[in-house]
Amino acid sequence: MTAIDRTPADLLRSALAADPARPLVTFYDDATGERVELSVATFANWVAKTANLLQGELGAEPGERVALLLPAHWQTAVWLLACSSVGVVAQVGGDAGDADHVVAGPGQFEAGLACSGERVALSLAPLGRRFAQVPGGYVDYAVEVPGQGDVFRAYGPVDPESAALVVAGAEFSGAEVVERARLDAGVLGLAGGGGRVLSALPYDTWEGLSAGLYAPLASGG
Repeated sequence: MTAIDRTPADLLRSALAADPARPLVTFYDDATGERVELSVATFANWVAKTANLLQGELGAEPGERVALLLPAHWQTAVWLLACSSVGVVAQVGGDAGDADHVVAGPGQFEAGLACSGERVALSLAPLGRRFAQVPGGYVDYAVEVPGQGDVFRAYGPVDPESAALVVAGAEFSGAEVVERARLDAGVLGLAGGGGRVLSALPYDTWEGLSAGLYAPLASGG
């Protein structure tokens, strides 16, 4: 992580340059017994493919809002960083009718239909399995993302002072996300780099997002 990192996507690029092989995200699902560990390089590859899907296939433009109707999950973390890469606003939860596009998981497909834009469905099944039957009105993320490019280039520079995240009714710019994440890293004991934090918090609050993603990312954890 460097002083010039101003957005979450910047943090990921710096982590990739520093040590692509180190673990970044480990996800446990107690209900299924699933355990997924993603290195920085693997996580960044998922982010690049998802950002290409978001920008190229869904036509999302900087400033637009993408409603993420998803739980705390490794694929949710991927979408958060993909949104930052494109420059769209990641709206965690909330009313899908206010969003330009929606990404929904099980139990949220009906709510996501309120969005008049493009809709993406995630099965959140182990190994990222496809749907046996895709929910009506959606495309299947597991079908669409594998064919996307492994390198992402935004059509234009992302403004770190523009809105990047909305959670629990609060809006943050990319620069504010980075600043708050760095402060939280110190509180969580991650400031020295290389540490691990186990979070069981949901992603519907800043605290959950920070502990489960942003603070470790901002500190080499």
